[in-house]
Amino acid sequence: MTDAAGRPDTFDAELDASGLNCPLPLLKAKLELNRLPSGAVLKVTATDAGSQRDFRAFARLAGHMLLHEEEQGGTYRYWLRKA
Repeated sequence: MTDAAGRPDTFDAELDASGLNCPLPLLKAKLELNRLPSGAVLKVTATDAGSQRDFRAFARLAGHMLLHEEEQGGTYRYWLRKA
């Protein structure tokens, strides 16, 4: 997904994992999600290209919903709704 139309307007928490390599962006996101209530939206910013594969698989396996993802100039953003 890369269209801005699907991007959530609001989120409950934000995590900047820029500069971190796999698996740290995902691990930090998991810790942040653990602090949030069910249904909350977490926005994650990462610079590791491998994060695309990681966040897709994590959302599917953990039951969270990947609401939107986008890439711009080597920066990846993800919006996850906690299960």
